Amino acid sequence: MTEYSDKEILRTFNTNPSKGFDLLVKNYQERLYWHIQKILIDHDDTNDVLQNVFIKVWKSLARFRAESGLYTWLYRIATNESLTFLKQKKTKLFIPIEDAEQQIGNMPDDRSPHSGDEIHLILQRAILTLPDKQRLVFNMRYFDEMKYEDMSNILKTSIGALKASYHHAVKKIENILKED
Repeated sequence: MTEYSDKEILRTFNTNPSKGFDLLVKNYQERLYWHIQKILIDHDDTNDVLQNVFIKVWKSLARFRAESGLYTWLYRIATNESLTFLKQKKTKLFIPIEDAEQQIGNMPDDRSPHSGDEIHLILQRAILTLPDKQRLVFNMRYFDEMKYEDMSNILKTSIGALKASYHHAVKKIENILKED
């Protein structure tokens, strides 16, 4: 697959919105899917949120001012949509942590290169016990290797608060892993 630069995508969008948007989707769909999936766990929920993200992007891409990178902007939208979805799901229907753990245990092998690995499953279960904000910060730092400055721009949170959230998340996960 050919990667397109943000400038190419935006330039194409300005002359041919449909084609520019197609380039954007091709460029970022997979990365956004996996980001959302780490937050929501469920494949169907992830697809629903990803679709909502692209609807929001379509409606507002013409107003994108390029003050941040395109991916940073998309990542922020995907993160906010995921957190909103989680809040709505929690208020509509409380899902016990055991159900989420069962979903992880039942994931088919093609979902993740480590899905059959017992250590990976234990780590995923530990991550699920974290509060939403800590889980999000942990995933962004640990799996996506995102810099705190980039996280701060996406989450609109201070770097110090993000470092504290990550530190607390790591400590909680370490304690859970010691128990297993």
